[in-house]
Amino acid sequence: MSTRIALVGNPNCGKTSLFNQLTGTRQKVANYAGVTVERKEGKILLPSGQHIIALDLPGAYSLTSTSPDEAITRAVCLGELPDEPLPDLIVCVADATNLRLHLRFVLEAMRLGRPMMLALNMMDAAKRRGIEIDVAALSSALGIEIIETVATRKGGVEPLVNALDRPLTQTLPTPVNGDLHQAVRAMLADCVVMPRSTDARDDAIDRFTLHPIFGLALLATLMFFIFQAVFSWAEPFMGGIEFGIGELGTLTTQTLPDGLLRSLLNDGIFAGVGSVLVFLPQILILFFFILLLEESGYLPRAAFLLDRLMFKAGLTGRAFIPLLSSFACAIPGIMATRSISDPRDRLTTIMVAPLMTCSARLPVYTVLIAAFIPPQSVWGVLNLQGLVLFALYFGGIASALLVAYAMKWLQSDRSEHALLLELPSYRLPDWRSIALGLYERMMIFIQRVGGIIFAVTMLLWFLASFPAAPIGATLPAIEYSYAGQLGAFLAVIFAPIGFNWEISIALVPGLAAREVVVAALGTVYAMSGNEDLVANQLSTLISQQWSLATGLSLLVWFIFAPQCLSTLATVRRETGSWRTVGIMTGYLFGLAYLASFITYQLALWLL
Repeated sequence: MSTRIALVGNPNCGKTSLFNQLTGTRQKVANYAGVTVERKEGKILLPSGQHIIALDLPGAYSLTSTSPDEAITRAVCLGELPDEPLPDLIVCVADATNLRLHLRFVLEAMRLGRPMMLALNMMDAAKRRGIEIDVAALSSALGIEIIETVATRKGGVEPLVNALDRPLTQTLPTPVNGDLHQAVRAMLADCVVMPRSTDARDDAIDRFTLHPIFGLALLATLMFFIFQAVFSWAEPFMGGIEFGIGELGTLTTQTLPDGLLRSLLNDGIFAGVGSVLVFLPQILILFFFILLLEESGYLPRAAFLLDRLMFKAGLTGRAFIPLLSSFACAIPGIMATRSISDPRDRLTTIMVAPLMTCSARLPVYTVLIAAFIPPQSVWGVLNLQGLVLFALYFGGIASALLVAYAMKWLQSDRSEHALLLELPSYRLPDWRSIALGLYERMMIFIQRVGGIIFAVTMLLWFLASFPAAPIGATLPAIEYSYAGQLGAFLAVIFAPIGFNWEISIALVPGLAAREVVVAALGTVYAMSGNEDLVANQLSTLISQQWSLATGLSLLVWFIFAPQCLSTLATVRRETGSWRTVGIMTGYLFGLAYLASFITYQLALWLL
């Protein structure tokens, strides 16, 4: 049976970076606490040719398990999981620049009575700050082997790999009795020389970034700039993809006779799937900036700045990271709530996470904004379409805060919970990590396009193709199909908010994935006799056929729109309650319908 090691330590000590280097995997890393919330497993190939199994466990400040992610670490280390054997070796990872905090966890882990070694990570940063560590003396004081590592540098984990290749020692560490804080202070006094407790450069930057006025202004400016860039920078790349898809569609179908095959390729694949693929540049630009902020260490500062505002709404700054993750997708955001120890705060964060504007909404927003908002400049420097996109994102955030406040008001437990958050050191972005992050996001998007979006689009094409129109039919054939009949039924329900039957039918496959709405609209309109317009630009077609009131209503709908089924399944798994899933679905649908109704009726009255 293979040797099993468990990587444990405080959040943001570099465990996952170490794990990726050891196993050759690409788990997500970032410069803030709470990224790893699940147990990850990989294999390490040792110089001797042997393999050992490595476990990357969620970061924990203590093994007394105050949050669900810490409970996973505790359960694995104590062998409390039914199908999880005890690890043969615990590799405790500690940040060499912050031993005052991390050594306490090392001493607590030693009380488990398991074979153990210490990986002293970030040694390059410690030396740069003038921190001197007598590794031999510290090893003697702890009674365990210490390995120096730099997880972000090539070759920085070789000493640990070589140590793991030696026969596993069965000598158990001697637990430290008494007060752990006092023991840490004694070890630091004997083994560590630290010029100052914090980095002078971090303190200088934080005087500006954490300022209650200038810091908030900087955060707002950064967010505003990002949304401007999403529209402005992506435009030439989107045009190139759009042209390429159009040319490929023409080349593929021009020699085919009219029939089901030509309709499948032209109306299903190129008009449906192709209309979603064009938004890849915008998604990559958005994630480029998010990854930059993650790598730099700025995100926990943003959480600190927003703590007072979020506290008034019934949340804490610790909810900021899960909510920010939800801008990518609500699923990892909901899973990231495991780092929130208080059950009330965790449930509230789960309930409002879907209101964050996930990347799947971006294609829908882009189509509608391009259709109804002119691409003009404001004050000569700002892009009006980017301003509208910023307003939509802000609308989701404001709605989340209002819903959280309502939940706080309805709950009997209104106790206050202070924010305890570790601020990491600033660092220059690791461009390799950013490139890998963008590559993974691109592959996720392409897989969704080639997987669920392709499958749902093909299903919609089938429903829109059969049964065929009767002899002597005067309307487009799609209106006699299964899809047309379903759309006509749903249109009655959605008529008060301005949705026609084409929009109504597109919302149904959108339950599988938000992006499918754009593909579905492309397919429906292509099969309604608008192939050329769809091939050129879907936005142009809907701007001609929809009223401005309908376009604004649909934009507002997607601020609140009920989540995709995979998100609801994640909520069920994380909360263990179908009732929570039902409440979430009901309130999101109710808010979406009400907000769209008000928007549509006001637009009709004003325009």
